[in-house]
Amino acid sequence: MEFSGKSVIVTGAGKGIGRATAKMLAARGAEVIALSRSQADLDSLASEIGCRGIAVDLADAAATRQAALEALPADLLVNCAGTTALDPFLDVTAETFDMIYAVNTRAPMIVAQEYARDRVAKGVPGAIVNVSSMASFFGIPDHAAYCASKGGLDALTRVMANELGRHGIRVNAVNPTVTLTPMAVKAWSDPAKAGGMLSRIPVGHFADPDEVAEVILFLLTDRASMMNGVAMPVDGGFMVT
Repeated sequence: MEFSGKSVIVTGAGKGIGRATAKMLAARGAEVIALSRSQADLDSLASEIGCRGIAVDLADAAATRQAALEALPADLLVNCAGTTALDPFLDVTAETFDMIYAVNTRAPMIVAQEYARDRVAKGVPGAIVNVSSMASFFGIPDHAAYCASKGGLDALTRVMANELGRHGIRVNAVNPTVTLTPMAVKAWSDPAKAGGMLSRIPVGHFADPDEVAEVILFLLTDRASMMNGVAMPVDGGFMVT
């Protein structure tokens, strides 16, 4: 029960890694404030873990800021919400690029700003984990906008770690390989495409959401007190092949 007495904002808590993280935090004593676009997902999550839910479209900057303010106060923050679109580079539209960047990069900035302002004003420490991707390190075909958005999130994480670390707020990223969420199943359903990726993962399988959530929770705890500004691969060894 290492999170007993702690409140944690989790964006993207309705599905995938975010949902696994919210459930794991609740099981270890945390009070979870869940943000998700789908009210139905929030309702089903609340029935499982008794969390407070806030429905918000994170592509909307003003709505995102309002939701962040409603979620406060909180001890910890996990920016997990993400989206993607599968387009060859030559076919990516400005509208698609802007939408993916809004959700994957701008929304984490906005939520973290409000969280950090509250912590700094109170003079108390904190921790933020941004859920990025191995796509920030590699040029994956048909993922131009997604790769760019996650590369931007990693860069944002480093700046946040530098500035907020001086206020006692640690900021790190986790960078999973393909994780078996609904979004990943959509992107990697082609066996030929998935086979090439799997062949580069020495442990021989894609990640399970719980395997990523465990790393997120570690980075939130004081056991990770000297980890700040890290982009941590959760990749089964993909980076070493």
